[in-house]
This record gives sequence, C-alpha cells and structure tokens, in this order.
Amino acid sequence: MVKDEMTGLSIPGTAAQAALFDLDGTLVATEHRSRAAWTRLFEAHGLPVDEALLAGFVGRRGDEALAEHVHRFPGRTVQELFNEALGYLNGPDSPPAYAVPGAEALVRRLHADGVPIAVVTSGLRKHAVELLQLVGGADLFAAMISAEDVRQGKPHPEGYQSGCAALEVDPNRAVAFEDAPAGIAAAKAAGLTCVGITSTHPAAALRAADTVVSDLTEVDWPSLAAGPLSPNVA
Repeated sequence: MVKDEMTGLSIPGTAAQAALFDLDGTLVATEHRSRAAWTRLFEAHGLPVDEALLAGFVGRRGDEALAEHVHRFPGRTVQELFNEALGYLNGPDSPPAYAVPGAEALVRRLHADGVPIAVVTSGLRKHAVELLQLVGGADLFAAMISAEDVRQGKPHPEGYQSGCAALEVDPNRAVAFEDAPAGIAAAKAAGLTCVGITSTHPAAALRAADTVVSDLTEVDWPSLAAGPLSPNVA
C-alpha cells in the first residue's frame, strides 16, 4: 500500500511503473458533446431521451451501446445510426471539448519523467488523435488502444489488457485513470489499480475505484528516477 504522507490517503500497490488513461471525460471533457449528439439522434427519430438512457452510453463504445437500442429504430442499422450521431458530434454547432484540469500537466510530466503512458479509449482513433491535441498531443503516449483495436469494449478488460501488453508492463504494476463505471470495471478486471475522476459521475458511482479525485490536479506522480512510483492523491 503506497501512502501519501501529506493527506493520509493511499492507493493500493507498490512500484507502479505505468499509467493508462481513458480519454473522454478523463483527459478531455467531452461528455457534454456526446450527450448532445446522442440526444439529437434519439429526438430526430421521435424517441424520448432521459438521463438513464444517456448514462448507458458513458464510457462505452458507441456501437455497442447503440446495439441495445437499435430495435427502436425500424429499418436502421447500428452503423447507420452511429454515423448519424458522429455527424451531430462533429457538426459546427457541437459544443467544444476542453482539457480536464491538470490533464496536460500530468501527461507532460509523466512523459518527461520517462513513465510509459497509454490511452485506452472507447472512441475511434481519429477522434482520439484530435482530442489529444488538447493535452499535448498523441505523440506523448507510447501506446493507444481505440475502439478499432478491440473486439469487446469496456467494461470488458480487453482494452486495458492490450494497453499493458503494448507498454510491456504487468497490469498489477500499472495505474488506470477513469471517469465512468464501465471503464473502472474494465481496469479492475484487467488487474490494474484504478483512480476514479468525478468529471462526469459523482464519487458514489465510482466506488469500485481504488481511490477517487475531483480532477487530475490532485494527482502527483514523482519522477521515475526517484525510485518506486507512489501517486499522491489528495
């Protein structure tokens, strides 16, 4: 158990060697954009939308979440509906994305210190590369696992398993950062320690994480050169 001497809080695990980040909601705030796009999709087809429905899309691959509702769209396929939603997401009136507080500073610090870092996202690779410009660029990450790279999306652990394999790190020596229950479930099932971030969900919804923070300004990861890594979480 690694303990923060300043706050008394702790994160299970010792000698953490790598960090794996979810993207949407964890590094970059996009949930407001996604909710707007999914809302427009359902409303365009005369279907009601509520918070419970929208919550089912958070942290998951869009096509997998849509597959649970496609029966409500007679004559339409999942791919057609997904493409329609992407059109709303990328339209000129879509609200802008922005970096989660502390995200760019943490990513740049880990990269500069030689800590292997990866993105494990439920989004498409092109979407991920564009969003990562808001936190310093995709080239700061040693690996990226996107929707195209897995057979099963979160909460299945495949994405985090693939991310650890790409970084050549044992999952029990890696820390995942997630903002959604589906992502936390995926990280824990893969064997990683998980830090939950309350950017899109209240702390109570993230209770499966090992610890929870408000945003990435509360995370301090000392230099790799200093020895075993111990994330200090306020």
